[in-house]
Amino acid sequence: MQLQLKIAGLHHQQLVKHLFSGDGLESVAVALCGRHRQAGGETLMVHELLLIPDEECMDRSTGRLQWPTERIMPFFNRIARTDLAILKIHSHPGGYDRFSDTDDAADAEFFSSVFGWTDLDGPHASAVMVPGGSLFGRFFYPGGGHRPVDKIAIISDTIGVEELLTMDGRQAFAQRTIQAFGQKTYNLLNRLTVGVVGCSGTGSPTVEQLTRLGVKKLVLIDPDRVEHKNLNRILNTSLADAEMQKPKIAALADAVARMGLGTETDCYQVNLYDDLPALQALAGCDVIFGCMDSVDGRHLLNQLCSFYLIPYFDQGVKLEADGLGGIHKICGSVHYLQPGKSSLLTRGVYTTDDMRAAAQYRQNPEEYAMLQKNAYIKNVNVNSPAVISVNMQISSHAINDFLNRLHRYKAEDPSSYSLSTIDLTENCIINVNEEAFETDVYLRNKIGRGDLVPFIEFPGIPS
Repeated sequence: MQLQLKIAGLHHQQLVKHLFSGDGLESVAVALCGRHRQAGGETLMVHELLLIPDEECMDRSTGRLQWPTERIMPFFNRIARTDLAILKIHSHPGGYDRFSDTDDAADAEFFSSVFGWTDLDGPHASAVMVPGGSLFGRFFYPGGGHRPVDKIAIISDTIGVEELLTMDGRQAFAQRTIQAFGQKTYNLLNRLTVGVVGCSGTGSPTVEQLTRLGVKKLVLIDPDRVEHKNLNRILNTSLADAEMQKPKIAALADAVARMGLGTETDCYQVNLYDDLPALQALAGCDVIFGCMDSVDGRHLLNQLCSFYLIPYFDQGVKLEADGLGGIHKICGSVHYLQPGKSSLLTRGVYTTDDMRAAAQYRQNPEEYAMLQKNAYIKNVNVNSPAVISVNMQISSHAINDFLNRLHRYKAEDPSSYSLSTIDLTENCIINVNEEAFETDVYLRNKIGRGDLVPFIEFPGIPS
């Protein structure tokens, strides 16, 4: 069973500032964490953070720390009513990279109290931060047993995912990736599970690139089948696929298998809103690429990635006709969305009216048509044709942005590329910094909340 801890960048920054104030002494913080349980593993995700003031600690030194627990009584009351977990984080200013005997005694006493507040048998956790912001930790279970954390992810402008294990060997096909981005990047790619939602125009080249980069596993989601009209823009599909109406996910999964590079696939021929297992599979991903046009689907992914602390790359392609049989504008966009910051909604990609219209179209196409006719609802563009060269360029831009966030190689800080718009008509790329966008306050309050009923608080998701 793999045990994982995930932290949003905004919380990690607060922890670094608090735990290393400059006096060289230990400090402590406590977090409420959401949970995600799936076959083969359990993840705790920081949802709410409480920094314990240094002046309230009774005994602070370079190797010892005593602090009052009264301040975290509200957290104890929360875990008594919910399935939230407690995470204790303290610092080792000297860089000691393991739990000390003093830590062992303090954790045993602290988590004995924690389990006294809850009847649930889910684990809680303790972690240590060393200079530079790296972490290691362990999960505690009822009865006093504990196990080390296997994987820690910090999701900010960069994507920091560290497996606290070693990897043996590498495949020869990955040599060029290693030379370009380093052994560490390849090792990380080889352990990532990546979701791709939408397996058509931008989705199929995204799957192709991720497979050849050596990603461990792909979760593929698309409800549709291959049609003749798709053959000019979906990689690895054939006339035979269209004749037999092969599911798009099956065509891409077969292509991944033929490559023989070790990437696994987990496929769902469903609409996101109709299938809880598919959503739960996405919740277990390390990264998600959204390759679809629908407003409500993109909004759902944005919310899921906030609840489960997942970096989200949203790809969009737009062709505008000039009304005279030609093309007025060709452009595409890649949005990088990290938990606790802006969202597609606050960036103005769509409005609440667009969301209402998209929901109406999904739930009742006939009534939607009547509302549209009577101008009660905004129109939804349900068919956005694109050409393969445009799709591949946008997909490649998204993958390169992804690689830059794993292993920085661009001159500017990754925060500068929160949005990239590629205008092929004007032959330019416009990048926008995360600071230019408004924070989504609603989603910030939901980061790391994890498993809930209804799923991510979305009405209508089947339970």
